[in-house]
Amino acid sequence: MADEVTIRVVRSFKEIASAEWGELTGASRSAPGYNPFTSFAFLSSVEESGSATAETGWMGHHLLLEEEGRLIGAIPCYLKSHSQGEYVFDHGWADAFHRAGGSYYPKLQASIPFTPATGPRLLVRQGEDVGRVQSLLAQGLEQVCRELGTSSAHVTFLPQGELPALKGAGFLQRTDQQFHFINRGYADHEAFLAELSSSKRKNLRKERRNALENGISIDWLTGSDLTEEIWDQFFRFYIDTGSRKWGRPYLTRQFYSLVGERMPDDILLVMAKRDGRYVAGAINFIGSDALYGRHWGCAEDHPFLHFEVCYHQAIDFALHRGLARVEAGAQGEHKLARGYEPVTTHSAHFIAHPGLRRAVADYLEHEQREVAQIGEYLGEHTPFRKGERQPREGEEFDG
Repeated sequence: MADEVTIRVVRSFKEIASAEWGELTGASRSAPGYNPFTSFAFLSSVEESGSATAETGWMGHHLLLEEEGRLIGAIPCYLKSHSQGEYVFDHGWADAFHRAGGSYYPKLQASIPFTPATGPRLLVRQGEDVGRVQSLLAQGLEQVCRELGTSSAHVTFLPQGELPALKGAGFLQRTDQQFHFINRGYADHEAFLAELSSSKRKNLRKERRNALENGISIDWLTGSDLTEEIWDQFFRFYIDTGSRKWGRPYLTRQFYSLVGERMPDDILLVMAKRDGRYVAGAINFIGSDALYGRHWGCAEDHPFLHFEVCYHQAIDFALHRGLARVEAGAQGEHKLARGYEPVTTHSAHFIAHPGLRRAVADYLEHEQREVAQIGEYLGEHTPFRKGERQPREGEEFDG
């Protein structure tokens, strides 16, 4: 680390000026590449609400890169006592290290809590040399890992462009797969459906009709629509479904009040109504060029309603807003049949112990080949008409 450049660690976003953080991330959706999850509003809310705290195993350990007292870069980071809420699974690594007599936890986790969405992790102040600052941040993260004596440092769901800096600091690369809807300039949902094979197009139209049987209607709620009463209803869905799916939902009720107050125009609730009351809903966050689906919940079970609320409506909204893509969260090959395409996601991992590093590196080498093969197979089984879709200028098909 150069003499005039220092890494400082802070435990809370209360120690960071929101305006300075905004210089790293863009302050609003009008900024190119704005990602709502790296915003000061989101990260401070997940902390202040009690969702990501030392008590829940997410102790803030945010890295600030300063040059002559001026913030030029940062990494949102946490000291973790477990591997929950990350969506890039390293439980096997932890178990192996423990069996060998090592202590895997605590570990450093550079990520957005409970959020499997790709976005910047090595944050660079506008106007700075991106390559230089990213390299300094990567070196700083490795340095902090060694100084703390932690087993490892993990950077998850990062853009591919941040990998060179991390690999240069000794991080190992890992890949995985998600399913995203890619907007190729469709005028509306019908224009998108026109690119599907006849049978798939027919199936999806039928699915959407069936989802809205029993008198169900759909509302899009954003901005001033997000009242405390609405959040009460949505939180009830989240708790009920999350308790059955995960055992203990991660987010507190206060989290929704805070983000609803601090970033209401960056949020879309898709709510399903029957007989004058809401019975299901999904929360999405809106970036400058993408819609990010996060989680859903319901008070009543209706056939295909999950697909309508989470996937079809997300596509409708993205096309309405002219967004480039929909990222619909982790896993879920069922998304493929609904027009979501396989996309490679990336993470980077620094393993301090030489023996564990060798074992993980060998595992990742095999895993990457498997992920690539699965992606190639899935790419051949999208619902689009064969031979009629070509990449636009500057576009590459991933997987």
